[in-house]
Amino acid sequence: MMKSSFALLAVSALAHAAPLPIAIGTNTGGSGKSEGIYLSSFDPATGEFGEVKLGAKYQGPGFLTLHPTLPLLYSVGRAEAMPKGSLAVFTLGAGPSLEFVTETSSQGNNPCHLAVDPSGKMLATANYSDGTTTVVQLDAKGLPAGLGFAHKVEGKGPHPSRQDGPHAHGVYFRGKHLLVPDLGLDKVLTYTLDPATAKPAEAEPASSASTPGAGPRHLDFSPDGKHAYVVNELTNTVTACSFNAAKGTLESIGELPTLPADWKGGSSTAEIQVHPSGKFVYASNRGHDSIAVFARDAATGKLTSVQVAPCGGKVPRHFTISPDGKWLLCAHQDSNTLASLPLDPATGKLGEPKATTPAPNPICILFLPVAK
Repeated sequence: MMKSSFALLAVSALAHAAPLPIAIGTNTGGSGKSEGIYLSSFDPATGEFGEVKLGAKYQGPGFLTLHPTLPLLYSVGRAEAMPKGSLAVFTLGAGPSLEFVTETSSQGNNPCHLAVDPSGKMLATANYSDGTTTVVQLDAKGLPAGLGFAHKVEGKGPHPSRQDGPHAHGVYFRGKHLLVPDLGLDKVLTYTLDPATAKPAEAEPASSASTPGAGPRHLDFSPDGKHAYVVNELTNTVTACSFNAAKGTLESIGELPTLPADWKGGSSTAEIQVHPSGKFVYASNRGHDSIAVFARDAATGKLTSVQVAPCGGKVPRHFTISPDGKWLLCAHQDSNTLASLPLDPATGKLGEPKATTPAPNPICILFLPVAK
């Protein structure tokens, strides 16, 4: 999910003013009986959430992102006319409010992640079930204007059931590159794109290999862009990498576990995020139901384990850090709740959950622009 500069600059400027609007992507097929995308608010002064209300009905709006300059929100989904995978566009209004504008095919099966490039000309999607990476052109109004490309890399990994083929799980723009962690292939793929056509320069993407069986799921970059951090779903680890900006590829400089050494139960990682200061990295554990905290060396990019903190709910599918860097908001898919955890910007450590509020099958939390 893209960190929109439009959104974050707006909320950062008003971080002292409560509340901040948030949108919540959900699993409409889950036990929480979600109907679509929900809206709420978060008060950084108190750590409390506002009432969670339905913002727009839509099927399968698991992950959300924003246009970098326009008041538009994009969602993955499963529209009635496109049951395998769709991409929807909504206008963001005051309040906030959402109004459906249009939708298009994701060109793959089960879209699970999406991002808009900084120029606002391309919308990328990772389709998990068939491993297709899709890039759609956006016009000057931010609306789909044609397919740039849809591509799938063949192969598989050593895990017999989870790596039977490609499973693209995230999409991340960085400069002219699009990086795609593929859980099924144990690779982070890199497409070098032309924004004018939304097409790759090469027939096949470059790739950065992960540890066999790791299952790379999501990644995030350090603020200086020198390093990237990949969360591995199958081995419950985080890989610290140096980033080659010219080639768009990653090179491992170390790997650490996200779970305590004495943990014996089942668990898998989900989300990863670098603190706005660049000093810390966070990753979520589903099963252990916790957030792993790492300190980051800005010079080398290497990580050191700091804490594994309870997340306050079941199955932390996604989380996000508040613009002021003082809160971690966590979406608990199986307990149907959101929780706010206080974050110490000096040590990186998380405290006990301050507030918990009901939300149906939440799997994405997105801060929205603040109305001026």
